[in-house]
Amino acid sequence: METISPHVSVSLIKSLSSLLGMKKMPIDKAEWEGYFDESGHLVKSRDFISSNILDRGLDPAVRSEAWKFLTGYYSWRSSHDERLTVDSVRRKSYQALCNMYNKIQPLLETEHRDFMQVRSFINSDLQRLYLRDAQGYAIVDKKQLEKILLLSYVCNTDAEYQQGFHEMLLLFQLLVEKEHEVYWLFQFFLQKTEHSCVVNIGVGKNLIMLKAVIAFMDPIFAKHLEGKSRVVQSLFPWFCLFFQQVFKSFDDVWRLWEVFLMGMPCRNFQVIVAYTMLQSVRDQILCENMGGDDILMVCGNIIDLDADELISKACSTYNLLMEHEDKVPDELKEFFLQGDP
Repeated sequence: METISPHVSVSLIKSLSSLLGMKKMPIDKAEWEGYFDESGHLVKSRDFISSNILDRGLDPAVRSEAWKFLTGYYSWRSSHDERLTVDSVRRKSYQALCNMYNKIQPLLETEHRDFMQVRSFINSDLQRLYLRDAQGYAIVDKKQLEKILLLSYVCNTDAEYQQGFHEMLLLFQLLVEKEHEVYWLFQFFLQKTEHSCVVNIGVGKNLIMLKAVIAFMDPIFAKHLEGKSRVVQSLFPWFCLFFQQVFKSFDDVWRLWEVFLMGMPCRNFQVIVAYTMLQSVRDQILCENMGGDDILMVCGNIIDLDADELISKACSTYNLLMEHEDKVPDELKEFFLQGDP
């Protein structure tokens, strides 16, 4: 994933830090359309768009289109006509996958115990999913969610189904209208974030690096956490669920995720976000000399956050880290500043 250089990021973050608490207007439809010329080619730089998404976010009316660029569904270099072609190819490819799945489903059901177990897990998770509009009508298409989750499991051998994927996929179902778009956006999203939120690929590394950040940034807190029943490792739901459970609304979740997708202000920003959340209860933990179970309870009560505030505070944290770049351990420099793993 492309990122702005650390020095440009720090300059931007200093500007953001001075605006903490001030709400900026997000990128609306008119502004987004102004980023492209008549043929649909991008006329603004990736750095410009990344900076604005980090600073202001996207208006809900823009997200369904913008996220196709953020996830890689569309190339940033494509024209309007090329995107029409890509969308057609994506639709046909999805239909081909569905046809293939329908043919092998009977074999999967009779010969593969893992498939039946995963389907049971998915059904159990979906049964607990309950969402209705203001008029009381169900707005969750559980059949579609089940179909896409099973297809994703069959086609993506690296990212096995894990609890929370059903809620993650729901956000894509609410974001776009067409089934093939839901499927492909989810696939591209997992590819871009697998080192952040997929258990058997990146979550363990995130927890190790979170512990390293705490040790470097806050030795007093790190010492208190030592021997506290693996407290840091027990924070894995933050990463597995990609912080879905800590926000007030879906808009807040999308707001943070679009920052992650742009790779701003650094690689693996999710660990800085987790550290920032932990710092919000740090004084309470130390003052009350909390043990492991109490620490996990107070961390579990971090909810109803505002994404703009969390992003701004996390940027300030990263800024503080970069001010001591010469003292930052090499493992942290490599984790936050270098290219994709």
